[in-house]
Amino acid sequence: MNQKFKKNQMMKKVFTAFILLLSITPAFAQGGATAISNAASDIKDYWDPIKLILKAVGGLVGFIGGLRVYNKWTNGDQDVNKEILGYGGAMIFLIVVPEFVTAFFA
Repeated sequence: MNQKFKKNQMMKKVFTAFILLLSITPAFAQGGATAISNAASDIKDYWDPIKLILKAVGGLVGFIGGLRVYNKWTNGDQDVNKEILGYGGAMIFLIVVPEFVTAFFA
């Protein structure tokens, strides 16, 4: 009998804590929309410099990739087509992603 009573009391305490938590949570969530709005505006502020950095990195990767392709081509390697496709895909990715993210946050 005593064990059953203790178990029942424990269940009541857990249930009360759960209800209390559920009733307080919306009060804390009120600032969530403002925080998301502030984060989106911060991302918009920083995006233009980041976009320029991504394009600069893309240009550097493209230049190095061009040198590697030229080196393989002059040495007569068989993997030239694979190398061109790999660096071409990387360059397209580096050009398209900043534009896509700009459209997403605009």
